Amino acid sequence: MKPSQFKRVVVKVGSALLVDHASGLPKTDWLNALCDDLAALVAKGAQVLVVSSGAIALGRAILKLPRGPLTLDQSQAAAAVGQIALSSAWSVAFDARGLKAAQILLTLGDTEERRKYLNARATLSTLLGMGAVPVINENDTVATAEIKYGDNDRLAARVASMAEADGLILLSDIDGMYTANPQKDSAAKFLDVIERITPEIEAMAGGAASEFSRGGMKTKVDAAKIATGSGCTMLIASGKIMHPVKAIEDGGKCTVFKAAETPLQARKKWIAGAMAPAGVVVVDDGAAAALANGKSLLPAGVRKIDGAFGKGDVVAVRDGAGRDLARGLVAYDAAEAVQIAGKKSAEIESILGAPFRAELIHRDDMVML
Repeated sequence: MKPSQFKRVVVKVGSALLVDHASGLPKTDWLNALCDDLAALVAKGAQVLVVSSGAIALGRAILKLPRGPLTLDQSQAAAAVGQIALSSAWSVAFDARGLKAAQILLTLGDTEERRKYLNARATLSTLLGMGAVPVINENDTVATAEIKYGDNDRLAARVASMAEADGLILLSDIDGMYTANPQKDSAAKFLDVIERITPEIEAMAGGAASEFSRGGMKTKVDAAKIATGSGCTMLIASGKIMHPVKAIEDGGKCTVFKAAETPLQARKKWIAGAMAPAGVVVVDDGAAAALANGKSLLPAGVRKIDGAFGKGDVVAVRDGAGRDLARGLVAYDAAEAVQIAGKKSAEIESILGAPFRAELIHRDDMVML
């Protein structure tokens, strides 16, 4: 599997790769080499997102904090300072290659709470559509639990799922997955392709690899479960070399966790499996015919709204005779849907007071029954 085969790819960079252990400064030469690789993917038509660790590592050096474990307050302070340095490093590197970086700070809630999730997804989609490269980091400055560097493996997988990426590359200080820890077991065998994650695969996951990258293999396998479950193929490769993504492209060593389906197929499968829709949208005959032809559901074709659903809930779409036509993720809450039902999309802004999506349910968020 080559990175250039992905249409939308998330690249995760660990702190140990980006930050020099001795000085606490960014490894500028390495970062520039990586950005050369990512710019090459963009030139081939791919959309690229980056999940980058390093804010706390950079911040603790700038603030001259002592080595060893930090308190939560110290970690948050280091993150606040380090996020500026981190975003600046990425911005300068991408700008030199004609690309614009955009900083996004996420918390776990942003990937799990429905409204926050949809807002974050919309922001990512808009940025990618504008040709920007989102650089995403965990918002450690407002974390209420102990901060762990390894969380960015899972965060990267959640971002890949949210962005509907078909590829996720975890660059780390290890070059892939082995049957055992190769540093301790000379008989450990390298696994180049993992078709599916079994209990045996999970049992092979080890512990931390370095001080700066505390996630170890376990969080990477956890990330693979999230990514492949959402239709995203995941690669683990070493980032300890210059041009690490190009190295994979040229046939370099990596472990591939295969996804059985595409992101769109995975999402539609999840929608279709919703057992109890949160509400009902009744449509007219014209809208029913349009849906059958693969079109999105526009407010103009809606005749009735039932239920107290929220934005992003799964709703049932029915015709006037009560026949189920589809299931879909609705882009408006029930109160808003009632106001725009039967109206043209051009009227939405004047009715709700702000510009919103033209579709009540987009075709990519709908499954016909």
